[in-house]
Amino acid sequence: MTLYCIKCGAQLPDGAAFCYKCGAQVGPEGTTSQSSPRASASQQVLAPSGVAQLKCPTCGAPLSPKFGEMVITCEYCGGTVTLGEAGWREIQKNTMLPLKLVEKEAVIAAVRSMMDQGFLRRHLQESSVLEELNLSVVPYWIIPVSARTSIVAADAVAEVGSIATTAALFGLMAGGMGNRRGGMGGAMMEGAVLGTVLGGGGGRNATKTVQLDNNYEFPVVALKALTEYQPHDYQFDLGERQIFDVAKFPKGIRALNGDVGEEVAKYQAKALVDQAQARKAHSQYHMIQQMNTQMEVGEGEMLHVPVWFVRYDHKGSKIVLVVDGNSGLLINSIGL
Repeated sequence: MTLYCIKCGAQLPDGAAFCYKCGAQVGPEGTTSQSSPRASASQQVLAPSGVAQLKCPTCGAPLSPKFGEMVITCEYCGGTVTLGEAGWREIQKNTMLPLKLVEKEAVIAAVRSMMDQGFLRRHLQESSVLEELNLSVVPYWIIPVSARTSIVAADAVAEVGSIATTAALFGLMAGGMGNRRGGMGGAMMEGAVLGTVLGGGGGRNATKTVQLDNNYEFPVVALKALTEYQPHDYQFDLGERQIFDVAKFPKGIRALNGDVGEEVAKYQAKALVDQAQARKAHSQYHMIQQMNTQMEVGEGEMLHVPVWFVRYDHKGSKIVLVVDGNSGLLINSIGL
C-alpha cells in the first residue's frame, strides 16, 4: 500500500512517521497531525562502508552531516540521529574540497603567472599554444605521517677550523717560498697564527647530531594513470574539506574513480615523506654524514579534489600544469 501525506500529498516511504516534505506527523492509517515533535531520544546509526549520505531512520528524509558532526538533526521531522563511531569513520574517509577556481579565464590568468616566473621565462605562455584545458575531480589518499629524522652532520665551527688549518698550511708553504726568495717571511707566521686561532688546535669533535621532526598530511594520487602528476611538496587546504557529494560540483565535470588501495598509498606516502625529510635536512645542514628516519603512519582518507589540467605546446615541447581548483595553486608540473 502506497502511503501519501494527506497534508501536502507527498509520497512517503513505507513505515514513515513524518512527512519528509512538510514535516507533518503520519498517523496509524496515513492521517497526519499538525505538530511534528522532535524525537524523544537520539538513535544511533552505523553507516555501511563507502556511504556518503544517510537517511533519517524516522521519516526517511536524506541527511547531510557536516564534517566532524556526530549528532545530526533532521531538517524535515526534527528527529536527532547520533552516528556511531564506526559509521562516522567510514563517512569521513570520503571527503572533498569545494571548487573555487571556476572560470577558464581565471585559470589561464593564474597559469600565466606560474609560467612567467623568472626573467628568462617572461612571456612563456604567450609564445606557447594551449592544447588542453579541462577540469576533473581527482581522488587523493591523505595519509597522516609523523616523521623523526636523526642527522649526523659536520659541525659548522669545526668546518671553519678545518678551512683555517688549510689556510695555515698554505701560509707555511708561502712563507717557506718567501724565505728561499729572501722575502715574504711574515706569511708563515700569519698563516700559523690563523690556523691556531680559528682551527682550535684540531682537537674538537667534527660532527653534531640533530633531529628533524615533522608531521604531514601527505597526498598520494589514488589513480594509477595520474602517477606522473604525484605531488611532492604540495599540501591541500584540509581546513576546507567537506563530506564528499559529487552533486556539489557543476554538471559535466568528470569525477574519477581511484584504483590505488590504502595500503599501497601508505607505502608510497612513507617513501615520499622520506624524500621530503631528506630535502629539508640538506637545505638546513651541510656535510651530512648519516641520516635515519623513523615514521608513524595513521589511517588515510579519500579526498576528492577539483583539478584543472592545462597543457601547452612550446616549440614542440609539452608543458603540463596541474592546478588545484580549490586554492588556485600549482600542484605539480611537467616540462616547466
